[in-house]
Amino acid sequence: MKTFNEYLDIVNEAVAGIKDRYPKQPVDLYAPIYYTMSLGGKRLRPVLMLMACEAVGGKAGDALLPAVGLELFHNFTLLHDDLMDRADVRRGKPTVYRKWNDNVAVLSGDAMLSMATQYIARASDKAMRPVMELYNKTAMEIYEGQQWDMDFEHRDDVKEEEYLEMIRLKTSVLLGCACKMGALLGGACKAVADDFYHMGVNVGLAFQLQDDVLDVWGNPDTFGKATGGDIMNNKKTFLLINAMNMAAGDDAKELRRWLDDSDAKPEEKIPAVTAVYEKLGLRELSEQRIAMFSDHALATLGAMRIDTDAKQAFNDLIVKLIKRDR
Repeated sequence: MKTFNEYLDIVNEAVAGIKDRYPKQPVDLYAPIYYTMSLGGKRLRPVLMLMACEAVGGKAGDALLPAVGLELFHNFTLLHDDLMDRADVRRGKPTVYRKWNDNVAVLSGDAMLSMATQYIARASDKAMRPVMELYNKTAMEIYEGQQWDMDFEHRDDVKEEEYLEMIRLKTSVLLGCACKMGALLGGACKAVADDFYHMGVNVGLAFQLQDDVLDVWGNPDTFGKATGGDIMNNKKTFLLINAMNMAAGDDAKELRRWLDDSDAKPEEKIPAVTAVYEKLGLRELSEQRIAMFSDHALATLGAMRIDTDAKQAFNDLIVKLIKRDR
């Protein structure tokens, strides 16, 4: 097994090569794609694919092009999400719809999806059918998750279990897909590939819940962005959903006052809502759920019949992902 950074270098080189495989014209179709992919990111999904492939005895090269495809797909979802959310910035740069316009964002996103599928279809003949079935199933689940996320914006009665299912669909299944697809491309049997999937999904759930926590209590220097954004946007996170369901009396009135105040100042609203979260014990509840999902992931990993070094590499990565800034 290679180190994370070694896998990352392989992925970044392959992603940079996308421009050489596709035309440059029309500019407004392809330039936004190259722009999006140049913004970087963790590249976590393609790295997980390469790691899983080698963990079951395959070679990283066997999964490289499909891994690039999955990274293209992930960024396609972000491009369209930014348009739907009217987000102005992605990774410190203007989003595509802001830099170009709405129509360009839609069409370039569509092209990105097709490019992703072309790359994933470079899977070996033996793995092609299960890989494409997994890819298409995952894509549909992510679209479902995005719709649920948008639906939740207009509801004040969202339950914790509904939220967990939404983030499983919107975020976690793609991590599960990356792990399972890599295992399939490395020649793993269905049982081992399924174990990789379940591990990845649980990592994704823990990772997203940790994001919710870090947006409130994280260190901006290590978290990578200012905290309190979810609070200012009244975003239905694990914390807000549980606060709305648990708060009573004066706590409920205080929370509702801030949710209804569209002119609230960040320096007032963020500490006030955070205080409600802390009074209700929501940081501790979040930590419990994070530990539960990370324990599930590590238990699945521990039971896998793969090389000890591979297990340790995945164990270290999982712990690093979930323990960030904690």
